Amino acid sequence: MHMISIVIPVRNESRHISSVLDKILCQNYPVDSYEVLVVDGESDDSTCEVVRGYVEGYPDRVRLFSNPKRLSSAARNIGICNARGELILIIDGHCIIDNLDMLSNVEVAFGVMLADCLGRPQPLEMGDATVLQWSIASCRRSLLGHHPDSHIYSAAGGFVPAISVAVAYRREVFDKVGLFDESFDACEDVELNYRVDRAGLRCYFDPKIAVRYVPRRTLSGLAYQMNRYGRGRVRLCQKHPDTFSIKSFGLGFFAAWLCLFAAASIIYEMSSDRIWCLDYFLRVSGIVMGTYLFVVCAESLRLALAQRKLLMLIYLPLVFLTIHISFGLGILQETLAILAKRIR
Repeated sequence: MHMISIVIPVRNESRHISSVLDKILCQNYPVDSYEVLVVDGESDDSTCEVVRGYVEGYPDRVRLFSNPKRLSSAARNIGICNARGELILIIDGHCIIDNLDMLSNVEVAFGVMLADCLGRPQPLEMGDATVLQWSIASCRRSLLGHHPDSHIYSAAGGFVPAISVAVAYRREVFDKVGLFDESFDACEDVELNYRVDRAGLRCYFDPKIAVRYVPRRTLSGLAYQMNRYGRGRVRLCQKHPDTFSIKSFGLGFFAAWLCLFAAASIIYEMSSDRIWCLDYFLRVSGIVMGTYLFVVCAESLRLALAQRKLLMLIYLPLVFLTIHISFGLGILQETLAILAKRIR
């Protein structure tokens, strides 16, 4: 049996951390062959108090560390540097673990597949979700709601690029590619996994180690999350220019077009003389916008019918718009911030 170190970066996770730790501590895996390292980013709720209770109850298996930088990237590095295991598994403090054989499956996958790292499905689901949360989960699983090259909503096992899915690593992987880049406050896992792929290491995607995630409870929370992802994608491209693609940055162009469309509409309405080029731009943009909204509404109807929850139709189009616009604005904002720094 390999020693498995489970690193859990947390900040203000008092709502979920107990259920996560309970499921980990009752895994069907030898108790002397795994440890849990919770790394707290200066929570201002009761997260630390809750975790300290587990440290006292399971002193040989649970340890608590402080993360003054508060960044997930820094938390992961603290956990890795203090880990005793040969295998390191990253788990968030707000996920849902249903499988008590998860650690055993991690051990088996590494042993049988001879992979350097493992990826897992990460669906957004929960039993007592609100209609909005079900809508967010459904949209994120849809091809319209996540990066088309991502495998995190897949259910098929096999070797895949690590960039979008790797969460468990052999310790020697970090010796080869380095730790997480602490200049990233989002997309730090994608950046590390890009280096894993570039080093020629292999990632096996195993549905047997899946965890579920709790969807955001509000549209504003979803917008904040997507905006951070968009900004992180630009930082990734700045560090690794070959990660640029239309798939990754298409929503940035979409956000830029929306800004131009809004500005052109205002200028057109305020102008006494109709400017032909603006008139043409607005007509074409109207057709594009109509087509986009038709696709979003059609996909929303499909998802609502598939879930047999027609009430979701109230939220689904809004969720898609929130995902697309917030991610796109994140790309646009970070790009403009970088350009402004260069001009100075």
